Amino acid sequence: MSLHVVRADERLLTSTDWLSSRHGFSFGDHYDPHNTHHGVLLVHNDEIVAPGQGFDTHAHRETEIVTWVLDGSLVHQDSEGHSGLIYPGLAQRMSAGTGILHSERNDADGVRGGVHYLQMWLLPDETGADPGYEQRDVSTELAAGGLLPLASGDRRHDSAIRIRNAGATLWVARLAAGEHVTIPAGRFTHLFVAAGAAELESTLLGVGDTVRAGDLGGTVLTARAPAEVLIWTMNAALGE
Repeated sequence: MSLHVVRADERLLTSTDWLSSRHGFSFGDHYDPHNTHHGVLLVHNDEIVAPGQGFDTHAHRETEIVTWVLDGSLVHQDSEGHSGLIYPGLAQRMSAGTGILHSERNDADGVRGGVHYLQMWLLPDETGADPGYEQRDVSTELAAGGLLPLASGDRRHDSAIRIRNAGATLWVARLAAGEHVTIPAGRFTHLFVAAGAAELESTLLGVGDTVRAGDLGGTVLTARAPAEVLIWTMNAALGE
């Protein structure tokens, strides 16, 4: 299986006085017609937001948005009345549906530093649904080891949170050095190293590195240092 490896410093970068955001795909001012998605995954942003800063109220439609915090905490508020604090170990999904307004801000003061998080977008299977929201703390499950189905629309997987795309599943694992996991099957695979280092088919991957491939089901990923990895497996391409 051919691996398309994108190193952390090859990802497109948006940088301001309060934001550092590395994009896995075309986003905002960074447009590349040859890099718009993989499978059904449209956005994979690796973001650091400075203390007291963030994204003011803005709109989304017909998008499934999964947020996973790596360090610090993020305050969420939306027009459906949901509000709360997202922190490491808590999975969050917002379904924009027919339309939703929300904001995301770093609640920390200048002493505690930035919030570092991943935000991932994909399309729902059907449009016209009401907006929705779900969150769940999975710290206990993560500590037990192995791959955890974090977000999925596949009925075969009892994921922590549900998304409105039946062919997509996001897996997460926190691994000690030397531990390994077997990648689940899926027509499309997107793997991201959020922390530490890991090896896949003799390829060493560091923090912020990405692998895009077809079906990597059965392939072994081994941590070469304490690592956190997130893996999307998807059974359809965009538009199918």
